[in-house]
Amino acid sequence: MAIDRADWHHGGDFPSGLPDENGGTHIGMYLAWVINNQLEGEIHHEDEDSEQLLAQVRNREITGRDFLFQACDEKFWESNLNAEGLAFTQQYYVTTGSGPTYFEDYIAALAEELPSIYHVEDTWENYDILSKRLDQRFRGWKAERSKSINN
Repeated sequence: MAIDRADWHHGGDFPSGLPDENGGTHIGMYLAWVINNQLEGEIHHEDEDSEQLLAQVRNREITGRDFLFQACDEKFWESNLNAEGLAFTQQYYVTTGSGPTYFEDYIAALAEELPSIYHVEDTWENYDILSKRLDQRFRGWKAERSKSINN
């Protein structure tokens, strides 16, 4: 099952004048964070091309959005994550339960002053701003998970 897809975003009320790729910027930034935290799925270690793309993201030669379009066919699947990455993503990116969500953090960190989330520039500078928040959420999630396992 797809977690998110760029084509879900660049249809409908997508702002005119923006390239369709901007519908995948928020997904790509999350994927870059996943890759930089070694939370990617085994599917990306099965061939040399994927391994090379992972290295390019880690070396900041391409962005996570580039990875989304080149390695994932614009789609973010459960298989793009390892078990820990999937567990975190299901709570933070997918679920709208208690606690902040990825989209809320993405907007607060990068898009509050913009006309839409699709106007966020796909830059490593923006990623650096967002990744601090993602790191914080991940640490908190791991701490809560550890407590529930130990109780």
